[in-house]
Amino acid sequence: MTDLNVARKHERVDVADVLRGLAVMGIILLHSIEHFNFYSFPDTSEQSAWLNFSDRAIWDGLFFLLGGKAYAIFALLFGFSFFIQESNARMRGDDFRLRFCWRLLLLFAIGNFNACFFTAEILVMYSLIGFVLVATCRLSDRTVGILSCICLLQPVALYNVARAALDGAYVTPSIPTGDYWGAAFAMQSGGTFLETVKVNLVEGQLASLAWAWDHGRIFQTAGLFMLGMLAGRRGWLLKEALPGWGRVLAVSLAAFFPLHGLTTMIPEFVSNPNVARPLGIIVSSLANFAFMLVLVAGVLYGYYRTTRLRDLMRRIIPYGRMSMTNYVTQSIVGSMIFYNWGFGLHAHLGITASAMAGAGLFVIQYHFCRMWIGRHSHGPMEWAWKKATWIGA
Repeated sequence: MTDLNVARKHERVDVADVLRGLAVMGIILLHSIEHFNFYSFPDTSEQSAWLNFSDRAIWDGLFFLLGGKAYAIFALLFGFSFFIQESNARMRGDDFRLRFCWRLLLLFAIGNFNACFFTAEILVMYSLIGFVLVATCRLSDRTVGILSCICLLQPVALYNVARAALDGAYVTPSIPTGDYWGAAFAMQSGGTFLETVKVNLVEGQLASLAWAWDHGRIFQTAGLFMLGMLAGRRGWLLKEALPGWGRVLAVSLAAFFPLHGLTTMIPEFVSNPNVARPLGIIVSSLANFAFMLVLVAGVLYGYYRTTRLRDLMRRIIPYGRMSMTNYVTQSIVGSMIFYNWGFGLHAHLGITASAMAGAGLFVIQYHFCRMWIGRHSHGPMEWAWKKATWIGA
């Protein structure tokens, strides 16, 4: 994919909002069937066979289609948005890097507010990893691409695989988080709102960040941030880049299926758990990345090549433009639905009913976004974040 007209790169790219909206919708559905990281479900032993089938089909189907992929699209677009902001500032003769550091500190505060309700939120992690964009934004495309590939290949996991394969006594390190998750589960099950908030902000955040490190999300997110920034530089989300996405689609499809197959085979054929665990992280991370590219390529082709699909996809643009507002409010509403401090429906809603609840929440948010964007240029949280970012400017 070649470099495209510089001025056009700095315009708002509607298809990015489409992708962002679809990603947040997917995240809401996944969080809903997980009961917002509260793995407590009703007894299904006496429910009908068709409902058991529906539960299994929805769980497996959503995780196959969106698990690890919706977040990856969200991370890719975070880097893309940084490029738009940083390059526009440079065109005005400003240096955006220090301002973006302040923006990340604000995101850290927003993420901790979100964490009051939801232990597995990602905004705090984004605010910490986002500094990699400040460190790399003045590097060449080639260097950024190489650094992105290194991160996506999971260098720590690669080291652990090599070390464990050469030294039978080596134990792959992991962060002990059982007590943290146990404390969060106890509060979700029986705690008051204030008790839940207290645990979520300490034990919940520590457990979430440790899980991200142990499962390769830290390096994957950093790699996707840089790849999104590179996509902005090279105009990869513009219509002119579509032929290149055809090649990406072909390679990604060819890579995904063997990688997905290896993910399920590794525990069976690799007997040393200190090799199998980090190797599984590498392979599953690459499989999710490959399928994420398939999804992005599919959306781009549908948007740019088919008028009917483009008109349909454009309907979700208001939802994508208010992605932060939607992400935070789904945490508030979702925890209220399932946790003890709210309605405590974790023991009453199975997978199918939870998916329907998530779909209902999306519909409500969607109609609110269409109404709001009809009157305002930004969502409520997006507007507040933007205003606070440029305070004193």
